[in-house]
Amino acid sequence: MVLHWFRRDLRLEDNHALSSACQYSKERGSHVQCIFIFDSNILSELENPRDRRVAFIHAELQRIQFELAQQGAQLWVVYGDPIVWHTRWSEDPSVEALYANRDYEPYAGLRDTSVAQLYAEKGKPCKWVKDHVLMEPHEVLKEDRTPYLVFTPYARKWKSLLPPEGLAAFPDAKGPWSPPSPAYTFPSLEDLGFQACSLAIPSREIPMDVLAHYKETRDFPGEAGTSRLSVHLRFGTRSIRSLARSAYPTHETYVNELIWRDFYQMILKHFPQCPDKAIKPAYDHIRWENNTEHFASWCQGETGYPLVDAGMRELNETGFMHNRVRMVVASFLTKHLLLDWRLGAAYFAAKLLDFDLASNVGGWQWASGSGCDAAPYFRIFNPSSQMERFDKAAVYVKKWVPEYGTSTYPVPIVDHKMARERALFRYKEGLSFASLM
Repeated sequence: MVLHWFRRDLRLEDNHALSSACQYSKERGSHVQCIFIFDSNILSELENPRDRRVAFIHAELQRIQFELAQQGAQLWVVYGDPIVWHTRWSEDPSVEALYANRDYEPYAGLRDTSVAQLYAEKGKPCKWVKDHVLMEPHEVLKEDRTPYLVFTPYARKWKSLLPPEGLAAFPDAKGPWSPPSPAYTFPSLEDLGFQACSLAIPSREIPMDVLAHYKETRDFPGEAGTSRLSVHLRFGTRSIRSLARSAYPTHETYVNELIWRDFYQMILKHFPQCPDKAIKPAYDHIRWENNTEHFASWCQGETGYPLVDAGMRELNETGFMHNRVRMVVASFLTKHLLLDWRLGAAYFAAKLLDFDLASNVGGWQWASGSGCDAAPYFRIFNPSSQMERFDKAAVYVKKWVPEYGTSTYPVPIVDHKMARERALFRYKEGLSFASLM
């Protein structure tokens, strides 16, 4: 029996590791058994019993279970520490090998190294392959093998290195499957310590008219101008290769967004400390404010800046936020309120349905000026002019802030001019101090 371990690849089609496991099984006259582990180390850190991501994963696993059942197979879904489960499976004489797609997050790297050791000790193959990125962190580097810190040269190199077959789909998984086992029953959300919640999941398909006009419409939150596929890319319910095939090379702007995703995965792999420390160390010397009331106002969408408030309310209600608005609210927190970017990153981590550590940290460090390809610290978004430019008719704002334009809408909690001057002073101060050390 060959195990395929689902993680960030919740689909049967165009799944590199699963396809490879099926091929390996056919060659050996064996069978494939698909597994998924609800990692107690991760779930124990989630405070909301109605966490949308857990509900989303649970629903997608039910879909996979149904698809496998149609082929006479069963998905084993378990809860606990992956090391404990893999200790059990690696010692099972019927288990011959483990296949999984690579994950580049720091915790995943430590976990997978330990799991690989378990199987190696038993003399069983443990295969890790590329799937949820188009180019892996080690594939696009400078000539001296150091990582790029600026996106444009990285993207140029990325495009020059991508082989034609790099976007090809892997054969869909069709077994041979292990027969169902009564020892494994599908757990409910309640069994995992969570509760059902309302979910508005976008389609896994990208409308071709959205793709055709993506460059012109992607920055306007009041329009249906983006693919809304980020959650499917995050959990692998849609193959990144299939999206790239739809866009490459004609729709360059959309392809560039996929390259940004690879870029941030590369950065996280080479700078595993970046969730907690500035990639540009000098920026860790900025004196941040400690205003809990301002932070609460930002979280609740009650800052008096309509575009900021609309974005935060959309996030709180749906778990989603338009990318242009994400940049505005992140800039507002770090520049106008002068609050530590790590506070915002943690709040997004708790709320975003499509939360991805690499992209989240990369985006927040970009907004604060401390990361890769960052906007210069003196480039401070004016949330009012951003609304004038990207939501001039207030279509987006009125949807999420119904009291906008009435006497009940709060006045701004900070003055733009004052906040901008304060941010410029603090950033200069922090960077000057760092240069003396």
